[in-house]
Parts: sequence; structure tokens; C-alpha cells
Amino acid sequence: MKIGAQLFTVRDFATNLEDFSETLKKIADIGYTTVQVSGTCEFEAEWLRDELAKNGLSCVLTHTKPDKMLDDPLKVCRDHDIFGCRNIGLGMMQNTKSGMPSAYAEFLKKFTPVINAFKDNGHKFFYHNHHVEFERDENGILYLDRMCEDFSADLFGITFDTYWAQVGGVDPATYLSKLAGRVECIHLKDLAIISREQRMAVVGEGNINFDRVFEVAERVGVEYMLVEQDNCYGENPFDCLTRSYKYLKAQGFN
Repeated sequence: MKIGAQLFTVRDFATNLEDFSETLKKIADIGYTTVQVSGTCEFEAEWLRDELAKNGLSCVLTHTKPDKMLDDPLKVCRDHDIFGCRNIGLGMMQNTKSGMPSAYAEFLKKFTPVINAFKDNGHKFFYHNHHVEFERDENGILYLDRMCEDFSADLFGITFDTYWAQVGGVDPATYLSKLAGRVECIHLKDLAIISREQRMAVVGEGNINFDRVFEVAERVGVEYMLVEQDNCYGENPFDCLTRSYKYLKAQGFN
């Protein structure tokens, strides 16, 4: 399994192309060789291809804006082909604040054609969980389980997020064990309690049992473990990514 950096962590340092270019260099200098592109400024696919190559990086997953997927899924595929990325991710389904029943019904209606188009064009759709997908439907089924029932593994991957799984009330390692064939890419994010507050944390500095996560991840076919920390609480995000990287290297990962 390879270590990667989720660029959403450093989104404030990628708001224009000049800063984005410098950020990719800094990520490579830490030691990362793979990234997920998410939360950055707009870019041309050729520009990203060249910047990745310049820094010895590969993009293994994106979070692509839902409107882009819905408006022109074939263009999304072509762009990903240009910068060499098979996996196309959605950060979260829309309109969850209106309630999961209506949000999931809308997701099925709008995104099923997109998900099929991606597969038909050599790509795979990935859905990133938060905590809301661990809500139960009217039949007592978790919505993330519903997704796995409604879409086959060759169509629908899950960017399993360890932090949000814990917040959602499931054991991350136990739930991950159910997802073989769907979890080529996962998000590593720790959870800590600091001054009575629940916080996102550097991997290895919180309370998630990552020894079990790593054991299960190996077994279910995870290829890329992408470090993400949405909120660094005033710390430098590059420092947080560095500490996570060093922790994972110490566990024997590259």
C-alpha cells in the first residue's frame, strides 16, 4: 500500500496556479509520490499532467465538482485520461441537510447515468463517506450499505474515511473489512479529543486504532492510503502532512 496526500488538506495554498504549482513541489519534497486532487483552483488537464510529472507525482484520485460530472461526464473522463487518473471521486452527495431519504433518492436519479458512463469509458466512480452515510434508512439499513447493494463493486468504489466512520458510530477497521473490491483508495484521518473537543488529527496522534485499520486494509485490497486533515486548527497543514507521512513511513509504508 502506498502513502498519498489529499490536497484538500492544503487547499488554501492552491487557490491559483502559481501557488498550486509550489504546493505540489512542497508535497513532493515531504516525500509523497501520489496525491488526490481536491479543493484546488481550476486548471487545465494538460497543466496538471505537466506539473505532476515535473514533481515526480501521480494523481490516483480526484474529488470532482458534481456539476462537472452531471453536465459532461465524458469530458471529465477525457480530462482524467490526460493527467493519468482512473479514479473519479465525489466528496459527498448533495442536499443531505434536507434529510438522507430525499438526498439519496436524488443521488440515485442523477448519478447512476454518470457512474455507468465512467465505467464505459475506462474509469471508476468513488464516493467519499462522511458520518451521514451511517444513518439508517426506514428499513434499518445503513445508507453506505444501501449504496453497496445498489451498485456493484466494479461500478462504485468507496473512499473510506476513517475519521468520519468513527464519528458515524462504527469501528473503522470492522466496517472496512466489508468493502473488499471497493476501497482501492482510502482516507487516513485521525480523531483526537482535545480540551473536551472532538478534532481531526495527524495520523497516529489521535485515538483511532490504525494497527487494525492497516491490517484490514491490506486484506481488502487497499492500494493507496491518502492522508487528509480538513482542519489543522492553526497548525501549518504542510507540517501536519509531514508528521503523518513520518508516522506512516515508520510503520513500513512508502
